[in-house]
Formats: sequence, structure tokens, C-alpha cells
Amino acid sequence: MSQTGPVTTRPTSIAQLREVTQPPEVRGRRNAEHWTASLYLRKLSPYLTWMLLKTPISANGVTGLMILVGWSTAAALLIPGIWGALLAVVLGQLQMLVDCCDGEVARWRRTSSPAGVFLDKVGHYTTEALIPIALGIRAAAYPLEFPADFLWTTIAALLALVIVLNKALNDMVHVARANAGLAKLADTHGETAPRGGLVAKLRKAARFLPFHRLYHSVELTLIAFAAAVVGLFAGQPMTDRVVLAVLLPLALLSVIGHFVAIMSSRRVRS
Repeated sequence: MSQTGPVTTRPTSIAQLREVTQPPEVRGRRNAEHWTASLYLRKLSPYLTWMLLKTPISANGVTGLMILVGWSTAAALLIPGIWGALLAVVLGQLQMLVDCCDGEVARWRRTSSPAGVFLDKVGHYTTEALIPIALGIRAAAYPLEFPADFLWTTIAALLALVIVLNKALNDMVHVARANAGLAKLADTHGETAPRGGLVAKLRKAARFLPFHRLYHSVELTLIAFAAAVVGLFAGQPMTDRVVLAVLLPLALLSVIGHFVAIMSSRRVRS
């Protein structure tokens, strides 16, 4: 693999593919790797990547598939009852699996590009905005009656806005540093940890109740499925409404805490 341009050859084994596409600097990323990837998806992804490399699809094309699967995840939640929620869980896992593969295809073929990073951001931002909106429609219940059901769709829209804002804060840090001419941040705990005081203590305490991690597409689909199961016994749409009403204030608390943590860390210091 000494070429400097795109690689057109195929791997000879899964071990070789894993060595090239899952180097330590990829597996060791603190914030870029979701827990599902670390736990099991990176073990499965080389097999799907192997099949994708047999096709002419580009890495950006794989990212496009990831985006479509993400949108389908949100659409599945529009199916009332437990089956729509279960389908969303499966599709949410599939989105993360394809998300692993687009980078692996790019690393094997040496076709990584800013366009790929941009498309990846589009996929996650739009999916994690659409899922709360779908949750709001579930909470409103079919058939929708307006203006009465505006309450739940409005709460859902606010939740989507807060989730996207929380995600954007990290990207704002990178934009701010780039505009200030500072080096790219290393994905390590030392760079992101608050410098001390009350914020550091609160951040440490949050590790025991990490509600700020509930707003990824995987976690949101699992919450929707859990609500659907509970709703079989407690009744719907009340269960979905309670979940939505709890998620919004927790998301607001999360985004405030995230902002304070950024401002108290070395990330925005020259």
C-alpha cells in the first residue's frame, strides 16, 4: 500500500482490510467513535466493507446510503405502535454500521476528502433532527388534531433544535480555532476536560448519570422502543408524551452544560 493516489486493488483478507481501515488512531478516537462501534460494529463492519469494495460505489456514495438509512430510521417511527419503534432500532444500528464502512472504504481506497466529512455531518445532523420530530408525531398520535396536537409537535421541534445546537457546539469550536489560526484539537480527554473548579466536579458527577448522551440517533431509537414497550401496559400516547416532556428539559440542561464545559476548557483558549 505504498501508492499515493487512490487504490483500486481489493484486500486479500479481512485481517488485511482491518489493519488498513481500522488503525489505532481510528479505534482510539475518544469522541468520534460511538459506543456501538467500539463494542461490536467495528467487528462487523469489515465484512460489509469487503462487499462494498467489490462494487464501484465510492466512499461518498456509502455515506449517501448512511444518510438514507438515517432518514428511514426517523420515518419508521411514524409507524404507530411497537413495530415502528422496533424497526427504528434496527435501522439505527444499520446506520451506524454503514457509518463505519464509509470511512473504511475511503481509507482503503485513499479517497478521504472534505466532501466526505461534510456529507457525514449532514447525515448525523439531519437524522438526529428528524427523529425527535417523528417522536413528536408519535406523541400527538394518529389522527392528528390541530391545534390541540401542536403542543407535542412543537415540543418535538424544540427538542430537535436543541439537539442540533448541542451537536453544533463541537463544530463551532473547530471553526473558531481554525479562524484564530490555532492547531486542530487532539481527540483526547486532556483537551476537552474543564480546567478545574465547580465545572470539573459537575462534569465528573455527570459520568454517573450521563443523560447528555441520550440524544444520539441510537439512544433516541432505544428510548422510543422502551417507551413503546412500556406503553403496551401504561397506555399510549401518554407514555410517549411523558418521554418527550422529560427529554426536552434534559436536553436544555445538556446544551447549557456543554457550553459551559467548552468555555472552561482549553479548547477555546489560544
